[in-house]
Amino acid sequence: MGRGGKEAKEKLLANVHGRHCSSNGAKCTEENVQSRMKNGRIYKIMSVQNTKKSLISIIVPVFNEASGIAAFHAELNDALTDQTSYNFEVLYIDDGSTDDTVKALNKMRQSRKNVLTNVLRLSRNFGKEAAVSAGLAEAKGKAAIIIDGDGQHPVEHIEDFIKEWEQGVEVVVGVRQTYSERGWLKRQLSRMFYWLLGRLSDTEIMPHSTDFRLVDREVIDAFNSLSERSRMTRGLIDWLGYDRAYVYFTERERQAGTPSYGYRKLFQLAMNTFVSHSFVPLRFAGFLGLVITVASGLLGMFILVQSIIMDDPLGLDITGTAMLAVMLLFLVGIVLCCLGIMSYYLAAVYTETLARPLYVVRRSKHR
Repeated sequence: MGRGGKEAKEKLLANVHGRHCSSNGAKCTEENVQSRMKNGRIYKIMSVQNTKKSLISIIVPVFNEASGIAAFHAELNDALTDQTSYNFEVLYIDDGSTDDTVKALNKMRQSRKNVLTNVLRLSRNFGKEAAVSAGLAEAKGKAAIIIDGDGQHPVEHIEDFIKEWEQGVEVVVGVRQTYSERGWLKRQLSRMFYWLLGRLSDTEIMPHSTDFRLVDREVIDAFNSLSERSRMTRGLIDWLGYDRAYVYFTERERQAGTPSYGYRKLFQLAMNTFVSHSFVPLRFAGFLGLVITVASGLLGMFILVQSIIMDDPLGLDITGTAMLAVMLLFLVGIVLCCLGIMSYYLAAVYTETLARPLYVVRRSKHR
């Protein structure tokens, strides 16, 4: 093809795309606008990246989900292709799976209408919180939706999340109404966890809230600036603030496989949450010491007055061993109070180590 023909083709490609190539400095190629000419007619195929629709990232952390990931992916794709007003990038975060999850994910690396699928592999199993953090760091959309890959989070609620986001809400939280397959003990422990967290933490965390949520680009950028390692994603997002809305859903049964979060991991997550969002456990020794010191001090004064000064008018006949026990209890209380004072200094050091921002500035809500 001669130079004139090449220039004519590039101009034609620009017209197909609905703009001139020079409008933003981009080069018109078949990679950007795929078209072909046949008998004077133009057939246009638009790729996901070239439409002017906003991009929303879907972050799916997975670990050993080979048996059910294909069914989940098909259901997710059907839900996303119905949202014709947006483009989507589905980002699977493989958290060091040891089964055939990676092979199954590689078969899904394809573009389907307004959905583009990619896979990010971690070098080993770092845990779900790290996998979600990696997904948020890689997300390129104006918003990101976090959803589990086991099928328990209903994909049909993605539309509800987007509607709330369109109203200007920066964080849309999925709240679990009922449990599908958790036993009685797990349900009770979950209720106790949120009850304690609500009373010990300064961060407002909705009971039974989940990682199934939408976060705006501004929230993603603020979250990515946090550097602490022992983290609970939903707790940090709630700590950042911003306007929130809630979408209630019924948890579904797993499509396949078994849960990877046992009691040990749940306990570890709970402890990390308490430590990073509350200093009450750290200062508990000081509170206990204060109570012991006051109580033993009052009891010691009573023994001093009753047995020594007034010569036992009540006839209690308090022995020297009892007096020694009260004295030792008083000294233990003093030691615990000293530990409590040290805990305030330790909390200050820990706060500086977390290096959380002193404040978060809200940018314009116009997207």
